[in-house]
Amino acid sequence: MSQLSEQQCEACSWDASHLSDAEIETLKADIPEWSVMEREGVKQLERMFKFRNFKQALAFTNRVGDIAEEVGHHPALLTEWGKVTVTWWSHEMKGLHKNDFILAARTDKVAETG
Repeated sequence: MSQLSEQQCEACSWDASHLSDAEIETLKADIPEWSVMEREGVKQLERMFKFRNFKQALAFTNRVGDIAEEVGHHPALLTEWGKVTVTWWSHEMKGLHKNDFILAARTDKVAETG
């Protein structure tokens, strides 16, 4: 499991520096199941998690919501029968910040611990 999930998120504002491509690749090595996507010029982290049914998918969605609320940083969550797609990015700065990688790693931890 990634040590990234144990790191603390930091305050992030609209004028924070975007991560460089090299920084993204370094951090992504700790969360290999995630994909870096670009939508409307905004880089985002995305991963789809599979479940046996809707109830498990919804429970996972709620656990991810709890970790998001703890730090005040919220992903896009698409909950469907048997799967949840989680997308992290820093909305204010319109790109990726280290916080997104930390929270992606915490999302993985939630998935692993059930």
